[in-house]
Order: sequence, then C-alpha cells, then structure tokens
Amino acid sequence: MDKPTILIIEDNRELASGLADFLADTTKVDMAYDGLVGEEKALDNHADLLILDIMLPGQDGLTLLKNIRQMGSDIPVLILTAKDTIVDKLKGFQAGSDDYLTKPFHREELLMRVKSLLRRAGKLNKETEMVFGPINLNLAKHTVMVNGQVVDLKGKEFDLLEYLIENPEMIITKEQIFDRLWGFDSETSLSVVEVYMSNLRKKLKPVQADGLIKTIRNVGYIVEESDEGTK
Repeated sequence: MDKPTILIIEDNRELASGLADFLADTTKVDMAYDGLVGEEKALDNHADLLILDIMLPGQDGLTLLKNIRQMGSDIPVLILTAKDTIVDKLKGFQAGSDDYLTKPFHREELLMRVKSLLRRAGKLNKETEMVFGPINLNLAKHTVMVNGQVVDLKGKEFDLLEYLIENPEMIITKEQIFDRLWGFDSETSLSVVEVYMSNLRKKLKPVQADGLIKTIRNVGYIVEESDEGTK
C-alpha cells in the first residue's frame, strides 16, 4: 500500500513544516497556509486526511470544514487548534471533524491520532494484534485476552472493542459507532449501540477492565487508562 497523503492547512509555516518533517516517515504531506487555498486543495480528492487549524486567513477552519462536508467530502479531519474549551470542541465535531487536538501537543500523540484516523479510513494496513493496557486483541483469530484471561466476545462485541482500542483516548460518538458497525442503511436503531456497550462492559467487568471504557454524556465514549486504574 502506498503512503497516504495528509493535507495540512495551517498558517504558521514553521509549525506546518515541522509537522510535515515529523510525519514524513508515515505519510506524504501537502500544505496550504490559508482557508481558501486549503478548501480548494481539500476538494481535489488527492488527500487521505486533513489536519486543520481553525484560525486561518482568508477563511476560518470551521467554515472550510462545513463547506467541504456540504460538497460531499468525507475526508477524515483532525482539527489542530489552540481553542481548547468544550464549546470549541463541540463546534468542531458539529462542523464535521473526526478528532480534535489542542495546542500545545505532543507530536507522538498527534502521530497516534493520525494513524488511528487513517486506519479507520482503510488507508493504513491493520496490525494482526492490538494492545491497550491489559487488553490484547488478536485480529486474525478474533480472540481477546485481558490480564492473561480469555474474554469471550461475539461478533459485534469484538468489533466494538476493536474500534474503541483502534482509537485510544479519542471521543467516538454513538453515530460513528453505529455507522462503522451497522452501516448508514441499517434499519436498526441507534439504541443498539448502548445495548452492545452494556454487554461489552459486563464481559470486561470480571477481569477488571470495564473501567477503561468511559461515557462522555450526550456525546459518546472514550477508552483511556486513568491514574487510578480500572474499577
């Protein structure tokens, strides 16, 4: 598989250049320094992922994002901005972003999120094994081990845990889970997500791993390790 291409739309040229150098081993990188040029490049369908600043000359990032979504673009978008309030983040998700990372940030975290979004879009090869904290998923055998104990997950229970671990420390909405596991044209209702999430937590509870999955009220779920450990 060829390297995926990332389009960075960021008016800070030094930051954009630094990100391009850092991501060069994983992806090809294109850049734009204002919102109008960025929108034109985002719509030419050459990029596999968009890293987008909000405060841009010419046109702000949220307007750009709304415009490309209205034009039918489904390119994964990671907002990278200094705006760090929950209101700002919700505006970003409502405009159509897939993830949101605030400045300043650790480059390793950015790389993790970039790889996760690219895997979700099918632009990176998946590993045969995934590990998060005490959880070990064997994707080839469809088996789960937690703290050395086998956890029997069936069908979409396994798929749900895989999706969460594929996107560690990222908020995933119920709608995203529903679309990924059941599809846009499914006649199943959105409430099925809560049913499967409840089932998954029940199966992880005996091995003390249910606490890794946290609910973000009115938004979705996130899988993360806390300093206090799982409960």
